[in-house]
Amino acid sequence: MEPIQVKHPLIEHKLAILRDKRTGTKEFRELISEITLFLCYEAMKDANLHEVEIETPLTKTKAKMLNEKEYVFVPILRAGTGMIEGIVTMIPNAKIGHIGLYRNEETLKPVRYYYKMPKGIENKKVIIIDPMLATGGSGVDAVTLLKEDGVKDIKFLSIIAAPEGLKKMKETHPDVQIYCAAIDDHLNDVGYIVPGLGDAGDRIFGTV
Repeated sequence: MEPIQVKHPLIEHKLAILRDKRTGTKEFRELISEITLFLCYEAMKDANLHEVEIETPLTKTKAKMLNEKEYVFVPILRAGTGMIEGIVTMIPNAKIGHIGLYRNEETLKPVRYYYKMPKGIENKKVIIIDPMLATGGSGVDAVTLLKEDGVKDIKFLSIIAAPEGLKKMKETHPDVQIYCAAIDDHLNDVGYIVPGLGDAGDRIFGTV
């Protein structure tokens, strides 16, 4: 699947402030949440609704609602946790899983240092969240681990993506739809997205 870049004047505006090195921790966190709202909105456009009966102040009527419990959002530690607030603002009852992983330097295979999913994850619609899709290594590994647990419906939300990471994800997991707010130019020699915004985790948690 080709990545979907969510374009909107407000996203462009917020991205400009997010990228600025002068933007402080508080505002940076708020912007991450706000842009996540836009990405979540787009990613949920194909969500299934079920009909319910409600009562307004005037009468009973039929309405359509989302089954929030069908969805699990999975941040990749640590930076992905900065997007959770935006997600739960949109879908308060969504389940949240967590993935923390690193690569074994000898085998080059992903090693879980933390992996906690809600029960029945194999039957859920899973949306992975991570502010930066750079080399694509963590994203690919996270999808692989979820597929090993039987998950079949996976999407990926990222604020900024690099062409290298998008290419790797498409080659490895072509069935995963990626949503992002910006596709930047390239990775530098140490794997940072250019022009990017620096290290998202450091800027979210104030550890710059």
